Amino acid sequence: MILDPQVLEAALSRFEAEYIDPDKAARAAAEIRRAAAAGEYADLDGAAACAAVTKVFADVCQDKHLRLIWSQEPEPLEEDDEEAGAAMFAALCREHNDGVRKVEILDGGIGYLDLTLIPTAEIGGATIDAAMRLVAGTKALIIDLRTTIGGSTDGVQLWCSHLLAGADILLTTSHSRVKGSRQYWTLGHLDGPRYLDRPVFVLTGARTFSGGEDLAYTLQGLKRATLIGATTRGGAHPTDWYQLTEHVTVTVPNCRSESPVTGTDWEGAGVVPDIAVAEDEALATAIEHARLSIGAGADRP
Repeated sequence: MILDPQVLEAALSRFEAEYIDPDKAARAAAEIRRAAAAGEYADLDGAAACAAVTKVFADVCQDKHLRLIWSQEPEPLEEDDEEAGAAMFAALCREHNDGVRKVEILDGGIGYLDLTLIPTAEIGGATIDAAMRLVAGTKALIIDLRTTIGGSTDGVQLWCSHLLAGADILLTTSHSRVKGSRQYWTLGHLDGPRYLDRPVFVLTGARTFSGGEDLAYTLQGLKRATLIGATTRGGAHPTDWYQLTEHVTVTVPNCRSESPVTGTDWEGAGVVPDIAVAEDEALATAIEHARLSIGAGADRP
């Protein structure tokens, strides 16, 4: 099955209208249209054509969120893009237990959270609150983001609110060509406990991406956590998914995050840890630092 030229044009139209950098969008779209007009995609099957288009996106935009995706098995076509995207993400959250893979109390009273995904607050709020209740009595906390594949900005807001005091801390500002700008502040009310006045360590790695990077970058910038591990993948732009046919979906990064601390984000560069170690050594290193922190302040709760 080949990639229908009209479907390709629909993808490019959506991309040009919404992509966060209109100049790069125009250059990439022009190159793809040139290649299509020259017949460079004509002999490719759908998967290969989508891969070729995605390569142009990558070469011009250097954006890991931007892709044209071919599904070999037909996916049911939803009429409402926003509802379809929300349903896909909700299903992913259910599959990942709202991103909380493990909650553990390590020797010495150190809490450990292993996260694979950052859900929306609406979907995963109760799970996040429950996880924080389980570690509420610990003396230090380790949050493992080494396999966190992404997630929601308001989910990051909820996690950060559990680790910071009050509702007056600006976490990030999201800028979008189509949605305008929105600020995310710590939340005043939480259904679970806040974790304050105790050390927090965040583990990062080469697979940490998108929403996972957001959480790490925000806590690092606010000096609420010490990051340990490897530099992350470097995908900062929140993205919407648009299913064009039963086989073709285009993902369009349409927001840019701005930290109040750095004035920028981690796009392309990744989040650089405070303590760089091999990924498989990150947990042991964090436990060592947590124990030292607890020893320096053993009278803390």
